[in-house]
Amino acid sequence: MTDESAARDDQLLGPAEIRELAAGLDVRPTKQWGQNFVIDKGTVRKIVRLAEVGADDVVVEVGPGLGSLTLALLPQVRQVVAVEIDRRLAAQLPVTVQTMAPGLVDRLTVVQQDALKLEELPDPQPTALVANLPYNVSVPVVLSLLQRFPTIDRVLVMVQLEVAERLAATPGSKVYGVPSVKASWYADVRLADKVGRNVFWPAPNVDSGLVKMVRRDPPRDDVAAADVFACVDAAFAQRRKTLRAALAGWAGSAAQAEEILRAAGIDPALRGERLSVDDFAALAAARSA
Repeated sequence: MTDESAARDDQLLGPAEIRELAAGLDVRPTKQWGQNFVIDKGTVRKIVRLAEVGADDVVVEVGPGLGSLTLALLPQVRQVVAVEIDRRLAAQLPVTVQTMAPGLVDRLTVVQQDALKLEELPDPQPTALVANLPYNVSVPVVLSLLQRFPTIDRVLVMVQLEVAERLAATPGSKVYGVPSVKASWYADVRLADKVGRNVFWPAPNVDSGLVKMVRRDPPRDDVAAADVFACVDAAFAQRRKTLRAALAGWAGSAAQAEEILRAAGIDPALRGERLSVDDFAALAAARSA
């Protein structure tokens, strides 16, 4: 990525332009869709920089809103596929790009759809997910896109800070849980940066975090993700219980859970928060053995 390919300042949306666009569309950010529009040009530049996308990348952006991040991405990449659930916003986005950066409008594809129901995307297939995700669906969106689109090898998403910390947590951490394990099945995950509230309109009641993910091979290839995730869900459904007790329903009984745990080399007296994704994969494999 070079400075020459970065979006010019006059190609980006600031607070005045965001409010003007919203007023013209009669759009009021809704809690239902977790909408908070980014109004800070420095923040969208930072997201693009941390995403490390370049001229060969096809980026899927979920929830582009009024286009703040879209306009920062377009000069850098081959294509942006913007997935937007709101019909008005989906219709407006190409118009905004045509107005702000007319030479880049051919790099934009808009898909008006709920990202959680997205089964396919037009070719070329995405190589990266870069988005300011709606807070209320951020984890399922990330996990479903990683599962459904194996060509996505990098992720940089802005989410609620608490969610970012959970996604990047490691075994033993107080916030380590289901999102942490499932994300690590697909990728190496880290908290890339923190973002304050004043870069959004309306300003949310919480801070945000930037999560970076780089896809890697699953821990093992003899078990399916769904089988591993079923074990993860069971282990954390009653996280204060020992694994022997928490996995009783999943295994068939507490005794069978203990047998599977010992076969996988895991102490039945441990709790789920102590196990890595490799451990959960070993449990799923032991159960099916």
